[in-house]
Amino acid sequence: MDSRTTAHWADETAEKIIHDKSPDGEKELYTCASGITPSGTVHIGNFREIISVDLVVRALRDMGKKVRFIYSWDDYDVFRKVPKNMPKQDELQKYLRFPITMVPDPWERDASYARHHEVDVESALPIVGIYPEFLYQAERYRSSRYAQGIRRALEHRDALKNILDKFRDEEHKIQGEWWPVSVFCGACNKDETEIDGWDGEWGLQYHCTACGHAETADIRSTPGVKLGWRIDWPMRWEYEKVDFEPAGKEHHSSGGSFDTARHVCMDVYNWEAPVTFRYDFIGLKGTPGKMASSKGNVVDLPEVLRVYTPELARYLFAGTRPNTEFTISFDLDVIKIYEDYDKTERIAWKLEPAKDEATYRWERRIYELSQVTTAPDGTTLPLEKMTPPFQITFRHLCSLVQIADGDVEKTLAALGGPPHGPTPEQIPALRARALCARYWVENCAPDEFRFRLRAAGEQAAGMAADKVALFAEEAAALRLLRDEVISRIETFTEDKPCAEAIYGIAQKAGIEPKALFRAAYQALIGKDQGPRLASFLRSIDKQRLLDILGSI
Repeated sequence: MDSRTTAHWADETAEKIIHDKSPDGEKELYTCASGITPSGTVHIGNFREIISVDLVVRALRDMGKKVRFIYSWDDYDVFRKVPKNMPKQDELQKYLRFPITMVPDPWERDASYARHHEVDVESALPIVGIYPEFLYQAERYRSSRYAQGIRRALEHRDALKNILDKFRDEEHKIQGEWWPVSVFCGACNKDETEIDGWDGEWGLQYHCTACGHAETADIRSTPGVKLGWRIDWPMRWEYEKVDFEPAGKEHHSSGGSFDTARHVCMDVYNWEAPVTFRYDFIGLKGTPGKMASSKGNVVDLPEVLRVYTPELARYLFAGTRPNTEFTISFDLDVIKIYEDYDKTERIAWKLEPAKDEATYRWERRIYELSQVTTAPDGTTLPLEKMTPPFQITFRHLCSLVQIADGDVEKTLAALGGPPHGPTPEQIPALRARALCARYWVENCAPDEFRFRLRAAGEQAAGMAADKVALFAEEAAALRLLRDEVISRIETFTEDKPCAEAIYGIAQKAGIEPKALFRAAYQALIGKDQGPRLASFLRSIDKQRLLDILGSI
């Protein structure tokens, strides 16, 4: 049975778009839209809208529909405030009230401040398999693409005022003369201008309160004329023929921008507003210290991808309904999230039974939508055409990376090859996971989770330096462990018989197993606790173990 015949929210939304926008199913092209103002770091909360649209786009394509996925950079918006995490604060302050696209890049990497943030996002999205068509609103306004839309707003100025006031109480209704447009001054570039009149055709008179410049601008050729947000949004829906666009909960509040835009779109631009849904906020938990120190509570996609593989990043959203608030964790919860994904993967590949057929289809669909690779036509790659997984838990991988002193290639080499290790085709995914494991251990994991294997000959001196003393019976037990278990560690093909042998050593030495474990961890990593001992010992090179414990 096709896993796409599920109640996944992306498929449900795709069906609604087809039903509402093309009841006969004959629409040639569906346009799905997203966008943001690049006024600062485009954080992971903003990414929720991008990937929500991408998942719906995939669902539409899976239904055989042709889709245009547009992402608008609203880089002709006003630069209103300098974010606290930006460099060169004083320099940026000089460009307040300019269009964002005219603010210089404080890092001196890109053509503008806006372009810097755009490039950061545009370079990260392909990593998670998202390929929208980017639209740059500064270029579109400056090339007068929207001249007719601007004139239409001016022609319906009174109607627009009534629509906006419909959702406002008396205290917040528009007072005095109001215009649906603003102008960036042709002399000083600031938006501190006032409209003086409109000739009923293409001429718009204004003056600048900042520099005193005044002129009559021709809407068809003057680049500085721009529609206000609540007019601009629905105007572009009609211009681009948008069928679907989600929005955050603040836009979807009663009387909010989506309500007014819906009326503007139909009453002024004669276009039905797109199908939509509300997406909720994202919280952060256990943010790495280096990020918190510079950005407070702001985390972007590249930072998330240091801890989560691209598939895991997609899974966080594909497995959660958009209107559900959830938290992206960087603390020990990371291990649980990887475990949840691994379970979904096992169910999808039928390596673990699902409780029923519906659960299987649901988990398989989430897994398919979580994958980065798509088919050449943009549809979701079916499971049968994917590379089967080689599963290794994130927790265990973190141990292996630390055993390998942070060397990812050494970690992968230790896994060996078929039949018990990964195939060459499975290595890239494992390498990505190992890189995430290394970053998480080094930057996010609690101290008790981290360790370093002692070097050969370091055991005695290191333990003395750490003021750790082994009782005589513990040292004797460690020697037994070394000579009777570690000396034949390769004979244990599973953890359970190895663990039984370790308990046997404790019994033979006449000490509590807990005391033997503590002694072993102290000898190996200088801590009282560590990874599960049987698995830990089996993961370390035998000669390395013998060298570390040789001086006991």
